[in-house]
Amino acid sequence: MNRPVVLFYCQHSLGIGHLVRSMALASGLAGRFRVVFLNGGPLPEGINLPAGVEIIDLPPLGLDSDGKLVSRDRRFTVDGAREFRREKILATYRSLRPQVVLIELFPFGRKKFAGELLPVLTAENAGPGRPLVVCSLRDILVGQRQDQQKHDERAVAVANQYFDAVLVHSDPSFARLEESFRACSKLRAPVHYTGYVSPERNGGRKSCVARQRRIVVSAGGGLVGYPLLQTAIEAHALLRDENVEMKIIAGPFLPDESLQALRAAAQGRKGLQLLKSVPDLCEEMRAAAASVSQCGYNTSLDILNSRVPALVVPFAERFEDEQMRRAERLEQLGAVRVLNQREMNARRLADEMRMLLDFRPAASALDLNGVRNSARILESLLETRQSGRACSSSLTDTSGEACL
Repeated sequence: MNRPVVLFYCQHSLGIGHLVRSMALASGLAGRFRVVFLNGGPLPEGINLPAGVEIIDLPPLGLDSDGKLVSRDRRFTVDGAREFRREKILATYRSLRPQVVLIELFPFGRKKFAGELLPVLTAENAGPGRPLVVCSLRDILVGQRQDQQKHDERAVAVANQYFDAVLVHSDPSFARLEESFRACSKLRAPVHYTGYVSPERNGGRKSCVARQRRIVVSAGGGLVGYPLLQTAIEAHALLRDENVEMKIIAGPFLPDESLQALRAAAQGRKGLQLLKSVPDLCEEMRAAAASVSQCGYNTSLDILNSRVPALVVPFAERFEDEQMRRAERLEQLGAVRVLNQREMNARRLADEMRMLLDFRPAASALDLNGVRNSARILESLLETRQSGRACSSSLTDTSGEACL
């Protein structure tokens, strides 16, 4: 019997969080579905591609530090990449005839990419051949745009017209969609909370790693991590009496000029190691005495899974408030310490690192089974669709379901 086809669209534009979460989901879905993954951003070096998932790389687009759309492939202009991507996505959809279209973030974000997604959503908006259309959404959305109300109302209109369900990859006891998405109009698509999504690892590796007297400093993809990494190098010079090593992981998307500046600053520093990337950040944290990082979705899960004493310095430029909201909630649970990036300097960071070495984080009770729960929910939604019953009235999701 042929497996149902899932066409999974993911566009990472600034960091790698969306990509890592989506690939973990794709890997978990591959046992029950044929998964075809449309990747809209550059693939970082050393990333482990999920087995059993067919990956189609689109001409990569992304955002610069000012939020402007840029091409990540010199062979394409932005307009050229957009045209090629739109045609490729629609052609892939028509050739596959998927039973499920799973779209990461849109329409709750990625407004700049609506032109390549709406043709798929409008291709078969009604009738028996229409696929199940589902949004894959992280726990906390950006909530400080200048046109936030207009943005949220637009998202509701698109979701209500085209989407059958929204999967929120969160534990509802920690973060609910309505807390960061405040449209006045009612969202009619059912909302299902899946728990948090992180790559599945070999269970036997969790408790047998001895912690070294080392501080791991990381900044996700690295594109906006330079200030933290540079300040950490300066702070290391103030920790001579602590007899502690420092491993700085720059991130695969850190610009080359920034990486060279970090290398120059770190040169000759005893006990200081600078790497561009590592195969598994969670394992680095598991073997460390402490971690200093930003507070993206995946890094936060690595902190919780590794149970490392952690200081987070949330990225909070322009309208980006998602990391700070997550950090404050984790701090309330006793899971991390928080330093506002506006208060960060070398001396303050060094002082925070000293206190961090004595910090004992509280154990987390959050639901971290998002991969398996997402696969189960999608399978149930599809079964309901195929049996001719309305998804919104017949599915009960034990992880939590709500309508906004």
